[in-house]
Amino acid sequence: MTTRETVGAPGSDTDRVPPRAPAPPGPKPKREIRRRMPLRARLRRDWPLLLMCAPAMLLLLVFHYLPTVGNVVAFQDYNPYAGDSPLQAFLHSTWIGFGNFETLFHTEGFWEALQNTLAITAFQLVFFFPLPIALAILLNSLVSSKLRAFIQSIVYLPHFFSWVLVVTFFVQMFGGAGLLAEAFRDAGLRPWDIMTNPDTFIVLVTAEAVWKDIGWGTIVFLAALSMVDQEQYEAAAVDGAGRWRRMWHITLPSLRPVIVLLLILRLGDALTVGFEQFILQRDAVGRQAAEVLDTFVYYQAIANQQFGIGAAAGLFKAAVGLVLVLLANKVAHMLGEQGVYSKR
Repeated sequence: MTTRETVGAPGSDTDRVPPRAPAPPGPKPKREIRRRMPLRARLRRDWPLLLMCAPAMLLLLVFHYLPTVGNVVAFQDYNPYAGDSPLQAFLHSTWIGFGNFETLFHTEGFWEALQNTLAITAFQLVFFFPLPIALAILLNSLVSSKLRAFIQSIVYLPHFFSWVLVVTFFVQMFGGAGLLAEAFRDAGLRPWDIMTNPDTFIVLVTAEAVWKDIGWGTIVFLAALSMVDQEQYEAAAVDGAGRWRRMWHITLPSLRPVIVLLLILRLGDALTVGFEQFILQRDAVGRQAAEVLDTFVYYQAIANQQFGIGAAAGLFKAAVGLVLVLLANKVAHMLGEQGVYSKR
């Protein structure tokens, strides 16, 4: 018998591959550290993108970040006539610490404006925030793409109208001399007092916001629905799930991260319900119903030239918004959602 036959004979002991010996104990091999590209190389590679972003960054710097420095006026008895320029007036104004905040919190109009702002925010969270979600689900369920595009164009259009035009439209429709009032008079009925009734003002401003922005609010939700795998709906339909069950178990869970994110951001703007919409209707319904923090800041800082109190009110709004965003984001992490930023 030859050596080749002895080693290579099938079925023999020498034909079997011996098991690999276990690795000796010791420290685990370190991961290969990736070397970061030098800054100069990254700038050379990404300069077209940076050039495209430069106008937007400049806009943010000039109109958002630089004005933030003016918040220090909240801690001063600011006098715009204390110098020949705004910078000299800022440098020569007296520092009073939290005196403007004490005056602000002892002002009755501030608490009325805060109460109106919180009431409008809570009302719109319940009766306005879910409507874009429902509209996005309805549009996504349409089979005809042409019909879907037509409806989207119709509901998106009011977003590009100014608040002056929106309020004028509602006055022409529901005002004392509007179409609805004339129809009631022709029928021998007393017209409703809609545009000048302070008791229903919260419903009026919510209806205006819905008509103006409901279509625009559906864009994000439609984008989220477009990412859902259609095979999930087909598999659920094969398993016998109806339309409502598919919506409950597939559509809404797919929208949940987006809903949580937008809800957190909306809570951050809880004390910002708008300026133009309310100042245009303030005289019609009265200050007690239409005064919100945005209009309060305007009348205190600009009309009455109490710049320190106005800045204190604005800084209070920003601080409350930051706290609400952090708390809501913490709750989102506790519920297993990512929120505004992921938890490390």
